[in-house]
Amino acid sequence: MSVDQTSLSSLYDSICEAHKALRPAVAVTPLIYSARLSAMTECEVYLKCEHLQHTGSFKFRGASNKIRLLPEAQRQLGVLTASSGNHGQGLALAGKVLGVPVTVYTTTSASAYKLDAIRALGADVVSLDLDPLSVELEAARQAAAQGKPFVSPYNDPQIIAGQGTIGVELFEQAPDLDAVFVAVGGGGMISGIGAALKALNPNIEIIGCWPANAPTMQRSLEAGEIIEMEEDETISDGTAGGIEPGSITFPLCQALLTRTVLVSEDEIKAAMRDVASCERWIIEGAAGVAVASMKKLAQEYRGKRVAVVICGRNIILEKFLGAVQ
Repeated sequence: MSVDQTSLSSLYDSICEAHKALRPAVAVTPLIYSARLSAMTECEVYLKCEHLQHTGSFKFRGASNKIRLLPEAQRQLGVLTASSGNHGQGLALAGKVLGVPVTVYTTTSASAYKLDAIRALGADVVSLDLDPLSVELEAARQAAAQGKPFVSPYNDPQIIAGQGTIGVELFEQAPDLDAVFVAVGGGGMISGIGAALKALNPNIEIIGCWPANAPTMQRSLEAGEIIEMEEDETISDGTAGGIEPGSITFPLCQALLTRTVLVSEDEIKAAMRDVASCERWIIEGAAGVAVASMKKLAQEYRGKRVAVVICGRNIILEKFLGAVQ
């Protein structure tokens, strides 16, 4: 499956519609200039503060858009999803706001902090002793068996359109950016951001960022097809896991990404420490991936305006402190 210009234009239209319709429930997050990171890298560095979005990550955007667009009959049935944490929190809050019951399937290894937050928002949690992709496929099977909508964390055009509102905001806040660095898991966020920004600023570079320990989408892009692979443990749990077969994000990433970057666990932790030192923020591993990737390529972007999406803050305090020491 490939993506043509008509499909990209349609996605961009959906993003623009979501950008208007989701306010004020979904916050417009700040884009801040980081003087210290700019001095450190010799780039003009801007940080898109998605860690300040409701539920502490960008995921509330896509979840809100999906729930908003569900027919009333489907809302009453409730929805099922699969999540390592952030998508589950975003969907749980979106469901709570609109009175839609939410059940989140997850792995037994998922962050207890994130799962407690999902439950606190009123959603049910089902933990399975399976890898993330298998949990996702099982949740989809259960949804079909129960006759309920399945809300994919990424493989859904309405989810992608919601995440793409980040790209519209970035253009409104800094229309002359040279590049944007985005951590990638299933590819929903970067697909939406890329579709929006490429429509608004065709020359911008969209840079996909992965932990070297968990690069399934990146390796799939290299192979030209979605592959399965064993991943190693990573502090970037929000980007870990395989990709659903036939995911629409794969051809979108093929069409929209300018380049890809892999960073080590040490590089991710150093980036988390830099952000804590420079901005006094707690950020999670996936956000550290994007910052680390920007640092890794900084020499190539000296003097240019770059944005880094700080995608979330949901990390256990002790884990964060261990990473930045």
